[in-house]
Amino acid sequence: MVEGKPGYEILLEQKFEPLAEALRQLGYKKEGKICVVTDSNVGPLYGDQVTTVLENQVEQIFLYEVPAGESKKNLETAMGIYEFLILHHFDRTDLLIALGGGVVGDLTGFVAATYLRGIDVIQLPTTLLSQVDSSIGGKTGVDFLQYKNMIGAFYHPRLVYMNLTVLQTLPQRQILSGLGEIIKHGLIQNEDYYRWIQEHSREILSLHPPILEEAIFKSCHIKKAVVEKDPKEKGGRAMLNFGHTVGHAIETLSDFALFHGECVGIGMVVAAYISWKIGILKKEDFGEIKQTLSAFGFPLEVEGMDPVDVLYATKSDKKMVGNQVKFILLEGIGKAYIDMDVTEEQIKEAICSVCRK
Repeated sequence: MVEGKPGYEILLEQKFEPLAEALRQLGYKKEGKICVVTDSNVGPLYGDQVTTVLENQVEQIFLYEVPAGESKKNLETAMGIYEFLILHHFDRTDLLIALGGGVVGDLTGFVAATYLRGIDVIQLPTTLLSQVDSSIGGKTGVDFLQYKNMIGAFYHPRLVYMNLTVLQTLPQRQILSGLGEIIKHGLIQNEDYYRWIQEHSREILSLHPPILEEAIFKSCHIKKAVVEKDPKEKGGRAMLNFGHTVGHAIETLSDFALFHGECVGIGMVVAAYISWKIGILKKEDFGEIKQTLSAFGFPLEVEGMDPVDVLYATKSDKKMVGNQVKFILLEGIGKAYIDMDVTEEQIKEAICSVCRK
């Protein structure tokens, strides 16, 4: 990381065992405590493995399990973790570990940022989406009512540790959700990477280990570079929201029945459509983006949603600046920019193009 900015390692490994040495390198003392926060899906699979690896590194280690699902990423769940930490006398010298996907990572990071005004946290992302996106960059938060990530803080972890073998147990839709962010990284920053993704689509979809690791590495590198320049999203980091402006609205209106990456894929189609319609993206590039997403298995339309409802939810998003939607558009493949002049009519037309009754 650059000087003066929060810095931490991102480790890509093939097992959990090296995590013990990583903790020693970070200087955690044996008399400390660790709370591994996980969910009801991941805990039974990997909770015991992680606590066993770390049980000799600290005096006490606890496994705290929350119910799985985006609907549980809220203040009530956070309060349960606060109470557990208080009852077990956790202080600022202790450590939280987020073992799970983006929901667990966001929730645990938020608790770490706010408990005793800040306690260390390590991210152990277990989904492709969380490995290439949410675990990196220090964004933490919980949902409030129907508004996604409306309450949160920028709070960087001490370490991001990825055991890539856990991806082999993920359902295909979870893999697809992560691929949405991988494709996004190429579209906004690096045309060569985007072409590489197209060329290796078959290996990526089959989870071929060397190719998948290279994709994760390249995506992490792109996100790391963007975050370093703008750690609190005051400028260029907003480009990482390509596809998210409308994607978050669709995700919320589906009551999270659609996965995040699926919604981002549809959101990228909307943003590319606007880019084409206002004359900055070639029609053939717009068509190619749709073709690439379709080849990976992304839905290009959403059923049963009223475009007016999608527009309203989009305008309620935290990315609004005053009464104006901050849209990330494309001047070309690998060339994103921030546009504050997209009209409501242009947004509605683009939304209508992906809403199928």
